[in-house]
Amino acid sequence: MLQGKTKSGFEFTLDEERLDNYELLEALGELEENVYQLPRIIKLLLGKEQEKALKEHLKTEKGIVPSKIMEAELKEIFESVPTLNLKNS
Repeated sequence: MLQGKTKSGFEFTLDEERLDNYELLEALGELEENVYQLPRIIKLLLGKEQEKALKEHLKTEKGIVPSKIMEAELKEIFESVPTLNLKNS
């Protein structure tokens, strides 16, 4: 288990099995050409419960989860995982 915390204060736990998931790799490969893979990647990486918690964490006062902020949060989570570091992408 890998644990971390984003700059915004979201605490997460990543099961190492989720990191070694071919479907996650496929979705990451398709992300550049299809931004709509982002929700799938978040679910594959975090699981349903943490995905829901992340959305709640990022909601604005108007109840909206800004997609740019979600994208930045996901990037930060990936950058905290040594085996999936996306800083060079």
